[in-house]
Amino acid sequence: MSVPLDPQLESDSAFILDLELCEVRLNHNAAFPWILLIPKGEGISEIIDLTPSSQPVLMSEIVLASQVMQRLFQPTKLNIASLGNIVPQLHVHIVARYDTDKAWPHPIWNSGINIAYDPKAKRTRITQLKNGFLHLKHPKSG
Repeated sequence: MSVPLDPQLESDSAFILDLELCEVRLNHNAAFPWILLIPKGEGISEIIDLTPSSQPVLMSEIVLASQVMQRLFQPTKLNIASLGNIVPQLHVHIVARYDTDKAWPHPIWNSGINIAYDPKAKRTRITQLKNGFLHLKHPKSG
């Protein structure tokens, strides 16, 4: 199902891949390894707006995304949040944080720390994340 993406989410991120429930996107701020999970569906602004059968799917996709981020970036801490104060469309941020990052230990929101990806680095990061998801979803045996 194709649901329009909020224009702010569209301009702040790039597509990585689709999971069963969510679209996975890379946030354009290269200062932090940062992805978004955006459930596909009309009029979803809160987790409680998801169907009862979709709610555990969201949780399993958050866990999968967290495992990908942990494996790829070995952060000090994963920050996982769904705020929606500015963008009402439900989206979950998963951010790899380090005790050496410029915002630590404070939240990244409104920190003023924003570094743009150069195009090659963005393509590389998207490929790295896509491969990380595919590897965890379909691990090679043997």
